[in-house]
Amino acid sequence: MGDQNYTSIEELEKLTAEVNLELEHISDDAQAEAFRIKYLGKKGLLRSLLKSLKDLPEDHRRTFGARANQLRAEVEERFKAAPWKTAGMEQRDRSFDPTLPGLPIPSGSIHPLSKMQQEICDIFVSMGFEIAEGPEAETEYYNFTALNFPPHHPARDMQDTFFISDAALLRTHTSPVQIRVMEKGEPPIRCIMPGRVYRNEEINARSYCLFGQIEGLYVDENVSMADLKGTLLGFARRFFDEDTAIKIRPSFFPFTEPSIEIDIKCFLCKGEGCSVCKHSGWLEVLGAGMVHPNVLAAGGVVGDKYTGFAFGLGIDRLALLKYGIDDIRLFYENDMRFLRQF
Repeated sequence: MGDQNYTSIEELEKLTAEVNLELEHISDDAQAEAFRIKYLGKKGLLRSLLKSLKDLPEDHRRTFGARANQLRAEVEERFKAAPWKTAGMEQRDRSFDPTLPGLPIPSGSIHPLSKMQQEICDIFVSMGFEIAEGPEAETEYYNFTALNFPPHHPARDMQDTFFISDAALLRTHTSPVQIRVMEKGEPPIRCIMPGRVYRNEEINARSYCLFGQIEGLYVDENVSMADLKGTLLGFARRFFDEDTAIKIRPSFFPFTEPSIEIDIKCFLCKGEGCSVCKHSGWLEVLGAGMVHPNVLAAGGVVGDKYTGFAFGLGIDRLALLKYGIDDIRLFYENDMRFLRQF
């Protein structure tokens, strides 16, 4: 049809009937596009009719041109009305049930370590502790010197610490916040300090190069080891349950004297020994002790009037216990199959 020459009004009326018939049989977008290209495109038949007017006799050109323009306008108007789309919508509407519930919208969730940190903080806040924070990029003074670390202490070595420069590093614990809190205020001080810490350690099922930690500090008159024990046992009973086995043993930290550690019976092997607990049956979760006098002095608390205790616990280790997970690396691998469980 595209090669045919239309020169008479009769032929034009025949073309009009053919165009109208094709319009009525369009049922989808593919057919509509084919129709548009055939008749209304730049090289379409209706545009070609107008271009051929110059070849017609002058007395016939005016009548034929008026009818060709009218035909093109009518076809464009009908085509824009898109009757085939309306039919398609009606067909789809018959299969749509507005009473059905909508599709669920995917939403995010709180990371298990964040949930764990909030749960721990809520327990200590209910016991009268306030929350304090400090920078993750620390100075050597706050991270080591003010906490009574001698210059030759192994924790200062590059194998344990990520140094940024000779005097700056990524904090290896949240204990530096103790000094900053004591510098800004006077006893009584009772606060916890949650945050992320970094250590240059081998990554395995039990340790990672970064982890969450919560430091606690209580400084006042007549604070004793009994207060420390009561605080930690009270926390353990609320965080775990009354049947949780806890072991308190002596330890050493430069910033506390005397120092203790608290172990929890391994959740995986029930105390019989496995790779997670290094076949000891116990998992270390918390270190604590009475604040060393040198640390109190570095924070501006001088004299014998005040004493205090401090403790630090690993959020990741407690999450392993709480959720029954045997590999700490799962918290940092962004595996949605793992994270969706929380």
